[in-house]
Amino acid sequence: MTILQAILLGAFQGVAEFLPISSSGHLVLLKELMGLAEVPALFDIILHVATLCSILLVFGKRIGAILVSIWRWLTRKHGEADAGNLALVGPALLATALTAAIGLAIRKLDLVPSPQLVGGGLLLTALLLLVSGRVQGKTAYQGMRWWHGALVGLGQGIGVLPGVSRSGITISAGLGSGLRREVAGEFSFLLAIPAILGALLLEAGDVGALMGTVAWLPLLLGSLVACLVGVLALCLLLPLVRRGKLAWFAIYLVPVGLVSIFLL
Repeated sequence: MTILQAILLGAFQGVAEFLPISSSGHLVLLKELMGLAEVPALFDIILHVATLCSILLVFGKRIGAILVSIWRWLTRKHGEADAGNLALVGPALLATALTAAIGLAIRKLDLVPSPQLVGGGLLLTALLLLVSGRVQGKTAYQGMRWWHGALVGLGQGIGVLPGVSRSGITISAGLGSGLRREVAGEFSFLLAIPAILGALLLEAGDVGALMGTVAWLPLLLGSLVACLVGVLALCLLLPLVRRGKLAWFAIYLVPVGLVSIFLL
């Protein structure tokens, strides 16, 4: 893998991780076009970890506030101001557990991430975005219940499939469960943290194979680009989520999905 290829893949990862167009699906298609199909999945996961850093940069203050509220609850010093932060903890844990269970089950199927499979996932994502764009929930964090976490966790588990956008399906699931748009968006991005770390643990055994196909400098530069572009993508997507404009991305997903199925 050349430095230019790594930077290009990192840039696409940074964009597609947060915009609802499937970063994993685009990495599969791009590696196929570049002749890099033999590069282990661990490379993709490392780029995902780089975009996890984007989440920490954008939501660092919010994550810190949640951790402080949890500490106050543990020390029995929490108050009304902590209610919203504490209300999302239970649904987030349930969502993460469901994601892990479904993700492991899908992993056992040993699906080959072909362009045709990716194309089907992109079309499914487009359909979800079109449907969820008509939904306007009213539930804020204080009103979150277990079923919100269950539905979003189910969506995130299915999002393991190549071509299915994790952000797209989790935001759609959050909206479908009745969450307000800004809550569904933020909850989706916060849930990416344990999901990405879990994927890293599963693929960590491939580090030897990765080092045999990708030098450390392309890997480092690709990760850096993924992080920086991810920050920009997050800042772009959050206003679109609040305005209910995610269906716009279906205009892109449908033709790309059809090309992936019939021409690649």
